[in-house]
Amino acid sequence: MTTRRELTEAVGERYRRSDRDEKRQILDEFIELTGYHRKHAIRVLCREPQPSGKKPGPQRRYDDEVRAALITLWETADRICGKRLKALIPTLLDSMTRYGHLTLSKDVRQRLKQISAATIDRLLRDVREQAFSGQRRRAGGIGNAIRRAVPIRTFTDWNDPLPGYLEIDFVEHCGGTKIDGDFVHSLVMTDIATGWTECLTMPFRSGAFVVEHIKRVSHALPFPLRGLDCDNDSAFMNETVFDFCRATGIELTRSRAYKKNDQAWVEQKNGAIVRRLVGYGRLQGLEDTETLASLYQVSRLYINFFQPSFKLKSKTRHGAKVTKRYEAPLTPLERVLRAASIPEATKRSLRARFRALDPVDLLRQMREAQQRVAECSATGGVPTETRTGSDVPLADFLASLGTAWQAGEVRPTHHRRARIPHDWRTREDPFEHTWPKIQQWLESEPGITAKKLHERLTAMAPAMYSTAQLRTLQRRVKAWRSNRARELVTRILGDADAMKAGAATQRQPSSQNNRTVTITRG
Repeated sequence: MTTRRELTEAVGERYRRSDRDEKRQILDEFIELTGYHRKHAIRVLCREPQPSGKKPGPQRRYDDEVRAALITLWETADRICGKRLKALIPTLLDSMTRYGHLTLSKDVRQRLKQISAATIDRLLRDVREQAFSGQRRRAGGIGNAIRRAVPIRTFTDWNDPLPGYLEIDFVEHCGGTKIDGDFVHSLVMTDIATGWTECLTMPFRSGAFVVEHIKRVSHALPFPLRGLDCDNDSAFMNETVFDFCRATGIELTRSRAYKKNDQAWVEQKNGAIVRRLVGYGRLQGLEDTETLASLYQVSRLYINFFQPSFKLKSKTRHGAKVTKRYEAPLTPLERVLRAASIPEATKRSLRARFRALDPVDLLRQMREAQQRVAECSATGGVPTETRTGSDVPLADFLASLGTAWQAGEVRPTHHRRARIPHDWRTREDPFEHTWPKIQQWLESEPGITAKKLHERLTAMAPAMYSTAQLRTLQRRVKAWRSNRARELVTRILGDADAMKAGAATQRQPSSQNNRTVTITRG
């Protein structure tokens, strides 16, 4: 389009000031170049050039400075989605400015506060693609006789409870495929009303551990513990937990067997918090339990004070279509502060604690704790080095947030291990002793099938061979024939090349025959 416009402007001026014969010649050449219809070409060439009335486009509202600040905020928020990040931006701006981590102009701060979630996702699209280079679930537990005494509560039976009703569940860190053994477990406890989440560790499943963790969490929560809702795991459905809840007045309920949606709130946190922090590595033993506990001790403040989450507002079904609507994303702290049942003294204490927290420093401590957990998972024991204090200065860590997305995955617990190619046998070769005989048969009878060979082997040694080994023999015969064909082709082509080289040597004159010999007589 640009080339045609330039051609029209250059030819049009010459066309308008030419006589009839010259115009005909110019018009023919112009039609041949542009492919225009003759009448359209005449109108285009006769048209006087008009001054461009294009107005300058509006300047970008969200320029590179806003985008750079947004990337830093996104990294500080642990790479959450745009809708959650929009709700957290005012809080992060105030906290990071108060600690001197961000120095932004008033205009940039205002634009960051006014930015929409869709614009956030658009500005961070290429950042996310480069940052993220490209779930396993555990089967439900086994119930017992205690279940008959514990009432069932489904997903629809809550009806906006007060803060203090928690769903609890286990996450096992077995490294992927479920195998026998005692592995580290995470006990996840999520408040339904506020989303407040507490994660604790135990070296193995035990009702005694569950009771001790419930006692510890009940003192750390900003609201009284009113009820617990669990699945049918034997670590929950036992006399120890049942008697403790009945003695302390805690309402104990359970979900239906194999109905994960009855515990939707805690199941969501299993993936959004535990797997996001810890990954899927294998952790085993007391040392790994203590290392994971140090990660949860740091992350609980970051998650509950600086991580907004969605809360389902309504769900309607129209035939096969389900429409879900969510409330605006809020942090668990904000939901606690909005709850009318929380005393004002508790709210003042939470606000004071919030102002004393630095989200960047918490994120740095989380990354260091994740590094130690990753080392435990990789080595199967304690970290390779005993770390004390901070490994990375806060200023250096803050400077790296603006460019961390370029390196891809930054969580040490999610780095993939280099796989070793599997080139060794895992089972005994059933044809190890008879393979020379099979090769003789293949050499003497090239067209024989693997099934016929297997019938001969079965007739020779019926105790050694069965129909289950037919497929193995077929693969071996196929591989042998491929190698044999490759050898024959290589030999044939090699002989042909040698023959060509010999013929070329014969055609060339010998240097000895053409040599001039000078004899000097004495």
